[in-house]
Amino acid sequence: MLTTAARTDDLFAANRAEGRVALAVAADRGATRRTRVAERGSLRVRFPNATGSELEAVLVNTAGGMTGGDRFEIDVAAGAGARLMVGTTAAEKIYRSLGPATSVAVRLAACAGATLRWLPQETILFDRARLDRRIEVDLDAGAALVLAEAVVLGRTAMGERVEQGELVDRWRVRIGGKLAFAESVCLGGRIAEKVSRRAVAAGGRALATVLIAPGETRHVEAVRALSFSGEVGISAWNSIAVARLVAADAISLRRDLAAVLAALAAGPLPRLWVS
Repeated sequence: MLTTAARTDDLFAANRAEGRVALAVAADRGATRRTRVAERGSLRVRFPNATGSELEAVLVNTAGGMTGGDRFEIDVAAGAGARLMVGTTAAEKIYRSLGPATSVAVRLAACAGATLRWLPQETILFDRARLDRRIEVDLDAGAALVLAEAVVLGRTAMGERVEQGELVDRWRVRIGGKLAFAESVCLGGRIAEKVSRRAVAAGGRALATVLIAPGETRHVEAVRALSFSGEVGISAWNSIAVARLVAADAISLRRDLAAVLAALAAGPLPRLWVS
């Protein structure tokens, strides 16, 4: 006979959201077209402009947010010569967890001559949220990538503050089969106290990373020539350029992030960023 705790655990697990999107695109007579679209659970993908050289894919989470125990997987592949931008309909919200973390796994791949732009809107962490995210990227030699991810600690306009929680974020980028970028970030426990430290975020509550490949010295110089609301740093190595951004709030971060992407000549912003 199941105990009350076991029944509660089973009920909790049965109500967790799961979702998966698998998308593959290919170049076809001057346009980029879908060759495979698979959806499962609460994740959907829509295509507001299905014509043109660059295809725009917009991810939709019909669950309305994510919380502890939810699991999501996104697989995106761009064939040779294809041009694809992937975004989201809105900022993704990670709610308080009573136990397990929210799990998000993103896998991106691009063949030679393809351009893949991963530009979701911000991920908002609520107090006591737990997020475990993995981003794996495989680029063939000659592929181009723009990857931008932003995390906001609470909605400042609502007076929210993330006192505690956990963010585990692992990125791996391979170019031509060789590891070009590897990073593991773990921000946990008393988050508000940690980000208040000068050497961490100096009180900033909105963070972002932008990675562009191929990345060159000219990208570094273009970004360093600008002025920003928050703090921005950028470096280039291993044929990639990586920019780090910290700002006081989501609005300031979005403004700085748009300026960085423009300086990197990363292409037009998703329409939902500016609408």
